[in-house]
Amino acid sequence: MRILIAEDDSISRLVLTTNLGNWGHEVVTAVNGMEAWQASQEEAAPRLVILDWMMPEMEGPEVCRRIRELPAAIPPYIILLTARQGTKEVVEGMQAGADDYLTKPYHRDELRVRVEVGVRMIDLQEKLANQIGELQEALDQVKRLQGIIPICGYCKKVRDDSDYWQNVESYIATHSEVEFSHGVCPSCYAKVVQPQLESFKANLPSPPKTDHA
Repeated sequence: MRILIAEDDSISRLVLTTNLGNWGHEVVTAVNGMEAWQASQEEAAPRLVILDWMMPEMEGPEVCRRIRELPAAIPPYIILLTARQGTKEVVEGMQAGADDYLTKPYHRDELRVRVEVGVRMIDLQEKLANQIGELQEALDQVKRLQGIIPICGYCKKVRDDSDYWQNVESYIATHSEVEFSHGVCPSCYAKVVQPQLESFKANLPSPPKTDHA
């Protein structure tokens, strides 16, 4: 997963980059809050963001607030890093839009667990978004077949939106993913097919007569 790191301290930034890279992630780095904000506005912006609280030009909570104001179908998962401790700071960071909070100095394994939680949350959001899209598509297909369908009382053809008359099966196939397999019902067989077969048999030429010695 692509992860954005915003950390002004070069050593802390290197440690983060190394650990995340060893865990199989692609890392994008920013050295201050403004760079992090600009990277978050890109079309292919990373889905997971790790922000230091104290940074030049723009602090982590402010970056959080601005990111949350961006229109996004699936918002990024944001982790705040800070040396501050206490309930007030945690509440302030969460109110700014952070999803998680990690206090410095943090343990390497704790960071990994927090990142894994973020990755799982992003995966769940993507699956949910895909399911919603599939459901919406199915509902759209259902709506296309809802309502009053103008059908001829004699030939049973249907009039479409372009005022063109077509067979019922053509209309349904156009407005859905239904596929037809053709057969003959017993009633039609007795009324149509059987008389045709009998007429055909009646018109067959008689076999030639043969003389027997």
